[in-house]
Amino acid sequence: VQLVESGGGLVQPGGSLRLSCATSGIVVSSLHMSWFRQSPGKEREFVARIGPGGSGTDYADSVKGRFTISRDVVRTVYLQMNSLKPEDTAMYYCSVFYRGNQLWGQGTQVTVSS
Repeated sequence: VQLVESGGGLVQPGGSLRLSCATSGIVVSSLHMSWFRQSPGKEREFVARIGPGGSGTDYADSVKGRFTISRDVVRTVYLQMNSLKPEDTAMYYCSVFYRGNQLWGQGTQVTVSS
């Protein structure tokens, strides 16, 4: 089972990025998929979650109205991030709860700075 994030980078405040999480070795179409993030010295925190088939979404208050989570039919989950702020700087992780285990990708770094 693999979750591979991509799309991170350096962006100026107010800018946008689109993160992707490609999955393999697992059928995720019937599973909830989530994004988390972690900044240095802080605990990993929830960012967004999407249900099977995009049936429902949930966001942390800090990103509501700026971030949008979506997914394709088969295996990829996205996080569109707009109006980025310096406090959004973090390593972003894709995650899925599968067969009793919380699975994580390796993360993709997002840095918001002028």
